[in-house]
Amino acid sequence: MPIPAPNLYPPFNIVRLSHVEYGVTDLAKSRAFYVDILGLQVTDEDDQTIYLRAMEERGHHSIVLRKSETACARDLGFKVFDEQGLDAAAAFFDQKGLGVQWVDRPFQGRTFRTRDPHGVPLEFYTRMDRLPPIHQQYALYRGVKPLRIDHFNCFSPDVDASVAFYNELGFRVTEYTEDAETGRLWAAWTHRKGGVHDMAFTNGLGPRLHHTAFWVPTPLNIIDLLDLMSTTGWLPNVERGPGRHGISNAFFLYVRDPDGHRIEIYCSDYQTVDPDLEPIKWDLKDPQRQTLWGAPAPRSWFEEGSTFEGTTPVPATLNATPIVAP
Repeated sequence: MPIPAPNLYPPFNIVRLSHVEYGVTDLAKSRAFYVDILGLQVTDEDDQTIYLRAMEERGHHSIVLRKSETACARDLGFKVFDEQGLDAAAAFFDQKGLGVQWVDRPFQGRTFRTRDPHGVPLEFYTRMDRLPPIHQQYALYRGVKPLRIDHFNCFSPDVDASVAFYNELGFRVTEYTEDAETGRLWAAWTHRKGGVHDMAFTNGLGPRLHHTAFWVPTPLNIIDLLDLMSTTGWLPNVERGPGRHGISNAFFLYVRDPDGHRIEIYCSDYQTVDPDLEPIKWDLKDPQRQTLWGAPAPRSWFEEGSTFEGTTPVPATLNATPIVAP
């Protein structure tokens, strides 16, 4: 199916992705991973929940870790431009029959929960508590020196349908993978903030959260993280990389937290601000699309993901196979 034309005038203005909540089974072990190893900053915590931000972020949190009986992913959060837009967003999802629930969220202003047509739980707000800047407090930098949350990637059972729906929300496609035999999308990268993606979709059993990514200053920070993980007992949590993607041109590393939630460490992609920027097309069988250089992706990278709480994944409608490492 063809990529939809960019929707430059959506009914409301999503600024960017904002935050995600993970259900974790051992809060202390998760804290050790996200704070001591990755280097995220604690902004608030109690015996049930930890709120974290990266070094350039002024909003109160971009990751919420909440103690849970079972590991899961919860809402994917997005920031809307203003209160009028927030009301327009709620009306949009309500008219689609997707359900709108206004909720109280600590450290956030008015917030509503909804879902996309495949069941991905979404959260929209306009205001989050602002914290003092810390990006020049260099004594705080540790781990991989994460600067900001960059994107989500979700398994979708129908990537064409996901792209079409998020196009209604104003997400523009930057790159995509097409299955040559069917002409259907196997994966697509869509953005709001002017990078390669805020939200990406990969064909597979879904909806499930494939990963959350954090931007770091340089590829050397990724090497530093590998040195740290390899000497502190976390080496088995390295899943893939380092390497460079063909799609996005990013230098990457994928690691798994203690519950198996996948985190990508990411840098070196490119700007996509121009509204008439043409998407880049890749063939599914091109090995450089997933790995310009570096070891091929392991099978776990294509098959495993975080289940969204309260959502039952369904098989993909497209039966197409990428190149998988032996």
